[in-house]
Amino acid sequence: MALRIKSQWYQNDTAKTPKQTASAMAFITWRVAQNTLKQMRLAQFDIDIGAQYFAFTREVLVFLIQVLDRMAHDRMTTEERSEFVTALVIRVAEILQENEDTMLGIPSVGQTSHFDEFITLFNELADHYAEFGHDESGPDFNFVRYLGHRIEALMPAKDQRWVIDQIMATEVPEAVDMLQRGMKGVLSTEPRPARPERPARTNRSARPASTNSGDGANSAVPSEDSAEITAADD
Repeated sequence: MALRIKSQWYQNDTAKTPKQTASAMAFITWRVAQNTLKQMRLAQFDIDIGAQYFAFTREVLVFLIQVLDRMAHDRMTTEERSEFVTALVIRVAEILQENEDTMLGIPSVGQTSHFDEFITLFNELADHYAEFGHDESGPDFNFVRYLGHRIEALMPAKDQRWVIDQIMATEVPEAVDMLQRGMKGVLSTEPRPARPERPARTNRSARPASTNSGDGANSAVPSEDSAEITAADD
């Protein structure tokens, strides 16, 4: 099942800062990466909960951020793009660390944190991805194939024969499409359509509004001037 991305700002009549855009896109990027992993497992690729699960997630997140960096190149000034990518990498690393610490435990004193592990991988692969092309349709063949080879190394022998084709033909096109729609939404300054008025509720006792969305770190967005960003399974 595909992931449906909806991205609109509550106050959508002015351009947002690169940091605000990065915060919104970090949430979308995380959900897209999680959807990619889910789809791979549904396609019968063995990705076990644990170290392999997060190694796969890190590789996909680095790839998605590289794609967003290229999108930013076409939509932002050099300074805005730099601020956007820096904030994006940091926020994605924070979300990843929150989830990895919860599932695998916080590394012992003296060990590399999950945050730093992701930053190191991103910096290591940045120059590699910089060699590949990207246009308005998305990353080029070599760009996507490089991710496929990175994922291949993480898979058991029985899956290695098929995983590159799965990544290139199915997972990446869907993921890039979701990123493109998400980026278009968060960069838009068009006014939001007015919501139809709901009929007044009657005969119901007042209850305090819940502050717990159930998604943990993944769902937290600032309440003031924030983006209405949802990602739901179709």
